Amino acid sequence: MSNLQHLKQLLLNPLTLVLHYTASVARIVILGVAAIVSIIILLLLQPGLQTFEERLGAWGWTLYPDTTPEQRITLVAIDEKSLAEVGPWPWSRQQLAELVSAIDQAGAQLQLHDIVYPEARAGDAALLSALQSARGAVIAQLPALQPDQTTRAGLMTHPLNGVSCTATGGLQLGNATGFLAPHSGFAAIPKGHITPVIASDGAIRKTPAVVCVEGAAYPALALTALLQAGISETWDGSISPGSSPFDAAFVLRFDGYPGLEIPLDREGNLRISYANAPSVYRAISAVDVINGTADISILDNAWVLVGGTAFGMGDIIPTPYNGATAGLELQARLLGSLLDVAMPYTPRASIWLLGLLGLIFTAALYALAAVRGRLAAYGLPFAAVLLPLLALTLHIQLLNSFNLWLGWLFPALYGTTAASLLLLLEQSRVRVERGRVYDNLNSYLPDDIAREIAYSLPSSAINARRSDVTLLSADLRNFSAFGEARPPEEAAAVLHFFFTRATEIVEQHGGRVHEFKGDSLLAVWDGRHRSEAALALNAAQAMHSELHDSLMPEQGPVGLEPLALGIGIEQGPVLIGSIGPAHRRSHVLLGDTVGITLRVQEMTSELAQPILLGECAARQLDDLPLESQGSYLLSGLNTPHVLFAPALPQVSAQKQVSNAPALKVLPGGRR
Repeated sequence: MSNLQHLKQLLLNPLTLVLHYTASVARIVILGVAAIVSIIILLLLQPGLQTFEERLGAWGWTLYPDTTPEQRITLVAIDEKSLAEVGPWPWSRQQLAELVSAIDQAGAQLQLHDIVYPEARAGDAALLSALQSARGAVIAQLPALQPDQTTRAGLMTHPLNGVSCTATGGLQLGNATGFLAPHSGFAAIPKGHITPVIASDGAIRKTPAVVCVEGAAYPALALTALLQAGISETWDGSISPGSSPFDAAFVLRFDGYPGLEIPLDREGNLRISYANAPSVYRAISAVDVINGTADISILDNAWVLVGGTAFGMGDIIPTPYNGATAGLELQARLLGSLLDVAMPYTPRASIWLLGLLGLIFTAALYALAAVRGRLAAYGLPFAAVLLPLLALTLHIQLLNSFNLWLGWLFPALYGTTAASLLLLLEQSRVRVERGRVYDNLNSYLPDDIAREIAYSLPSSAINARRSDVTLLSADLRNFSAFGEARPPEEAAAVLHFFFTRATEIVEQHGGRVHEFKGDSLLAVWDGRHRSEAALALNAAQAMHSELHDSLMPEQGPVGLEPLALGIGIEQGPVLIGSIGPAHRRSHVLLGDTVGITLRVQEMTSELAQPILLGECAARQLDDLPLESQGSYLLSGLNTPHVLFAPALPQVSAQKQVSNAPALKVLPGGRR
């Protein structure tokens, strides 16, 4: 049964496992459990938590966005206005050729088309001629990274030389199973891919730097713009691991741009920066460029991105700033961060840095829990909220200042979990200690009094109540002489046995011991009816019967009178409660009934009766054979009292009590 109770308690409160350890060991165990629980939660809920981390992590950009106008990049948007005036998409190749020529005539250095031309159509010659005659032009191709997309249309061209598609050094480049590329008539026009990495929530936060198709690595559209604008006629590059803990996992380098290092993650992806507010990008409607009805001076000497922004064109994605943004803006963000050499990335040592932050949180939480008291009680809940905010703040600061995407979720989750578990541990420990204090207090005081003292604030006021009770006073006569003649250890053993066995007898008969005083005890039964009087008398008779042979042999130690047991019983009103100053209270039982009971017990010696009852208790037991002992003026009292003695059977000196301890009173000793 005890094992089942222990198991039930363990299921209700698993922290009981560590409460058996010392406080320091228990805290270390709890902190370790918090780390394990945090890792398990991250693994089990990874997709949803990763989205949560990304969205809140982007606050480093959205809270304080850069509002400086972007002068180098201009967007030519095929918007609703353009579709309304020119016609629905797709436009004819002749109309697109007019748009390309108009952009070039406005003075654009380079135009990048976020558009794929997969099929041959009438007017391709005009469009091709316009693209070739422009100062610089790049068009899009779309490799498909999804395994179920195997359709291949058009011709993929312009790979990046020097980049191997074989997985080496932990780098996992994306391999496309299908693609949508411009048809072979546009083979001479430089191209870049526009394949995004779509997160589970539909947002685009990364794009592959290169995508492999049939063993060749094709660069992204923004990277193609850099290569096309460079001085080198060949597109040569390399990807190598980062060299320092604060470098990205991998770094992309171009031979035509010495010193330029483009940070990539382990999948070869570029992280898109949302540091700029959407309003910084200048945009002009495509139809206004064709008709020359707007100020096209913003195209002069700019890199121009051409693409669809109309909702009907299907290139709408959510961003941290807006739930529906044209994909053209992402290309502008990629291009701008490449030009600024300010591309966000996750450092190689991110796991170790997050672990170090977790250790700092561990030390802070351990120190806070070790203080205990009010500081721990209020500090741990505060830390459960503060630590995640600190982790997020550190992430935001690193992102704003150094373009480092460190992440924040693990230390935040660990901080909350560890603080919560430590708080539960400390509360459980306090509860256990309070229960232990109560149990210890209950061993000195009655249960109700111990509970009141344990769970109430101290007070200097009198806290007492009137109650009708039945009292029993039991005293070991001749014990003072016995204690003087025998060693103190022996006297203590005798008194301990008397108190222990007498308490068991009282509690078996429904009473409770109010106090031990010297070599006597005072027991209480709530109520002053026949039932309480009968229980007190039965307890007295059992006490006399069981303790007689154990403590009171017929022949005591040489020179000493044998120990004797005197018991007095009476009923009446009393005042029960506590008195005294708040810092030193005393539990008391006051009233005439207490004094009468003690005097009745003292009369057992003079009347040679082991048990005497006062007249109030005897009146309740008129059906029992009680013998009147006469009327006596008890010591210190003014009114005579009639005392009664129950008829007791003769107790044999040879009687052995089955549950008596092997306690012997030896003759001799000091005289």
